[in-house]
Amino acid sequence: MNEALLRSLTPSVLAILVRRGADFAAAEDAVQEALVEAVRVWPADPPRDPKGWLVTVAWRKFLDQARSDAARRRREDLVDEEPPPGPTPSLDDTLQLYFLCAHPSLTPSSAVALTLRAVGGLTTRQIAQAYLVPEATMAQRISRAKRTVAGVRLDQPGDVATVLRVLYLVFNEGYSGDVDLAAEAIRLTRQLAAQVDHPEVAGLLALMLLHHARRPARTAPDGSLVPLAEQDRGRWDTKAIAEGIAILQTALARDRLGEFQAQAAIAALHADAPTAEETDWVQIVEWYDELTRLTDSPVVRLNRAVAVGEADGPRAGLAALAELDDSSPSSSSRRHPIPRHAAVAAYLHERDGDLATAARLYAEAAHQAPNLAERNHLMRQAARLNAHLSR
Repeated sequence: MNEALLRSLTPSVLAILVRRGADFAAAEDAVQEALVEAVRVWPADPPRDPKGWLVTVAWRKFLDQARSDAARRRREDLVDEEPPPGPTPSLDDTLQLYFLCAHPSLTPSSAVALTLRAVGGLTTRQIAQAYLVPEATMAQRISRAKRTVAGVRLDQPGDVATVLRVLYLVFNEGYSGDVDLAAEAIRLTRQLAAQVDHPEVAGLLALMLLHHARRPARTAPDGSLVPLAEQDRGRWDTKAIAEGIAILQTALARDRLGEFQAQAAIAALHADAPTAEETDWVQIVEWYDELTRLTDSPVVRLNRAVAVGEADGPRAGLAALAELDDSSPSSSSRRHPIPRHAAVAAYLHERDGDLATAARLYAEAAHQAPNLAERNHLMRQAARLNAHLSR
């Protein structure tokens, strides 16, 4: 059974059912039933047209459920509307489903969560981690979103900003290595950029290309994480970097700065440096200042503290980190700490010569790491400093 094939086909099959008039919740249930049927049937009798097979079976599952509902007249109309078997449309239904899930009746946060669940195939736990909220809270949010769009024909696309946030979250999840959706997010964003004339769409595409260009150098042969400063820049994809920078320059020339363009500008400065030592940290701090004005995000201010530490020294970086801590409510910070806060603090303390504090913070950061590769890297940093201190 080709699970990757089923995963790739699921969003487009779901989109087709919604486009035919099925409400979102019922369509998702029908698609899940069709997937179960595929797992049972395909090993012995693989279909010639897997997508067409899934559409046909899922639509029949939906109609079977509709027949058990009270609205007989609407049910019979749906039966009459069933198209004959044949090739499925070539339209990229996955991209269309992104827009459909960003429906005006949903809040942006609910639209992102629902799309990640329905299109990205991420688990509720993974989405909760991306949002920095408990898993139970995210499960309730997704359930409410499904109830909101139940019975609604999703024929009014949502706003572009919501779709961009969805694509970026999917890219980041794929880039972390937990679920490899980065390439798919780039493909969808590239197609969106061809259809939507918006500088932030171009900015997001540039950002993805610039980050993805470094992917081959992010891990060592043994799977361990390689920090940016230690990466072999000869392994970076120079073609993707050149494309990303060109797209970014065109977007910035329109003088409608947005957060994705600012992030892409920072990534471009990293990509443009021949060596880590030649990185223009002063300009990176300036872009982080722009990004802070645009978003006022604690994660952005955390990354800015790192840049300040590189541009003006570790003491300045620690001061910027202290400003971030002072501006965050202590109770909220304890419940949901900013991701990688301890790792940043450890790095800055090590550069400042406080190795004992750095070792303790590296170990603390390891326990909070979102994936195994990052956890192992942080544990090695803590072990390295502890070994040095014990001499």
